[in-house]
Amino acid sequence: MHRVTPQINTPADEPVDHAVLEEPAQSVAHLFRDRVAASGERPAFLHAVVHESGDEWVTVTWRELDAVVREVAAGLVALGVEPEDRVAIASGTRYEWALADLANMLAGAATTTIYPTTIADDVAFILSDSGTRVVFAENAEQLEKLRGIRDRIPGVGRVVLMEGIPDGDDWTLTFDQLRQLGREYLAGDPQAVDVRIDAIRPDRLATIIYTSGTTGRPKGVRLLHSAWTYEGAATDAINILTEDDVQYLWLPLAHVFGKNLLTLPLQIGFATAIDGRIDKIVDNLAVVKPTFMGAAPRIFEKAFARIQMMMEGEGGLKLTLFKAASATGREVSILREQGKNPSGLLARKHALLDKLVASKIRERFGGNIRFFISGSAALNQDVARWFDGMGMLIAEGYGMTETSAASFVNRTKAYRYGTVGWPLPGTEVQVAEDGEILLRGPGVMQGYHNNPDATAETIDGEGWLHTGDIGELDDRGFLKITDRKKDLFKTSGGKYVAPSIIESTFKGLCPYASQLVVHGADRNFVSALITLDPDAMAGWAAQNGMEGRPYAEVVSSDACRQMVQGYVDELNAGLNRWETIKRFTILEHDLTVEDGELTPSLKLKRKVVADKYKDLLDAHYAG
Repeated sequence: MHRVTPQINTPADEPVDHAVLEEPAQSVAHLFRDRVAASGERPAFLHAVVHESGDEWVTVTWRELDAVVREVAAGLVALGVEPEDRVAIASGTRYEWALADLANMLAGAATTTIYPTTIADDVAFILSDSGTRVVFAENAEQLEKLRGIRDRIPGVGRVVLMEGIPDGDDWTLTFDQLRQLGREYLAGDPQAVDVRIDAIRPDRLATIIYTSGTTGRPKGVRLLHSAWTYEGAATDAINILTEDDVQYLWLPLAHVFGKNLLTLPLQIGFATAIDGRIDKIVDNLAVVKPTFMGAAPRIFEKAFARIQMMMEGEGGLKLTLFKAASATGREVSILREQGKNPSGLLARKHALLDKLVASKIRERFGGNIRFFISGSAALNQDVARWFDGMGMLIAEGYGMTETSAASFVNRTKAYRYGTVGWPLPGTEVQVAEDGEILLRGPGVMQGYHNNPDATAETIDGEGWLHTGDIGELDDRGFLKITDRKKDLFKTSGGKYVAPSIIESTFKGLCPYASQLVVHGADRNFVSALITLDPDAMAGWAAQNGMEGRPYAEVVSSDACRQMVQGYVDELNAGLNRWETIKRFTILEHDLTVEDGELTPSLKLKRKVVADKYKDLLDAHYAG
């Protein structure tokens, strides 16, 4: 698959549409209204309607979307929602999430995001701390959670149920009932929503996103309309997406990365296929045929491992061709990164293997992928190169909830593996003396809601946000993240260890790995907890005479231990002596979001895991 190779050397050489940056929309609501006017009959969303016979994908144009969103927005106004009042969304990723959020924007309200997996105690805190007045609840499960804490959230006047029928009390109404309320309100005041939009200024609150936090209460990040419109304008200005692109969006919209990807189409005009069912991603890609998708590294690691194991299961000529295509693709990827195209024998070999192998792999992802975006954690370089070699570039990026998600991203024409790319135009970066990355720009939060002390600790007097991440800028201006400042630890021998790099490397080496948790602060050596991917291990078990046996029995077997030890030895061969993993334990289950060991964006909660499995970790050092 031919692709133009990188030609831009430094950020100073990058073509940027400064006119877009200099005149961003006044608010997200203005951005939406302008998009409807410009792209009315073009597709805005594709969403799946589930039937017994299968899924039906429905296309909604921008004009059709506008009609629905205005009704919901007017319904909120009818419920008494005032400008900057908080309206929460407690739901997984689905089309109605987007409708609710856009309606909040048009009504001048501010969206408070809540993951459906958030425990009731934290939901009560978020709703109370944010001062939320109305909650969109996904289903009966979320409604029941809200009912259980109702006495702790007296400010919540109404709950709107997206799916199902409420019990009929005066606290709840359905999504359709809210729309009907809006239609009636608009019949009496047709300009009500436009009046709300006209009044929204750039410095008005648009969103409060509560960080998942590994300890203590979550902190509410206040993001203004100007932050979101900047993100849209800055992405538009570097011309990596067009209105002809199609996005597949499955990421949790309660997470800043998902929310950002929900805002970009308002600026650029491309269509978004939305479905939060993770188990349907592969099936849906074949139907939707998107041109790009954002994901956490774990999704790419799992896909790579699954394809690798499938090929090993095939064996014979197919496996030989797969290995040859992977090796050739890596050579080509290295050239592309340097701004070169393959030539001579390599070019001919790559073209043949692309036709025989890579094109078929691309078809598994829909066949139209121009690039992926990876964020929220470190992406293994070998995995990234493999995808690039198969004709699907992964552009790794970096950002935080506190910076409206995207601060850095690799470009399709300028990228370097192992880095998170260049800053978006308008974002400034400094590296402090201790290596901490400092950011300043329009995407930075206003502060933490009701928490001025935490705000002062994070944003200094000159407006620099202290990210807590350690990194460095290379000779071309690419940013390399080496670890979280708080995750770096020192062994009892005085040597520093950066765990996330080791963990990411292992997941690239071992196709069966799900998580590696490196441990060793103030210890005399490094040890680890390891979890294995259940799907991958089912295949491994079948190949090793254990088909059908329970997962816990398979991963506890001597054969599994020997297999994992081989990959740990391979990992250790590339590490400094003090970083090598001397002992490890394979857990009898994977780490999960539901058990609080991972964040909803699949990021490791290191302290939670260390505390939960303290006895196992201590046993590594016994005697």
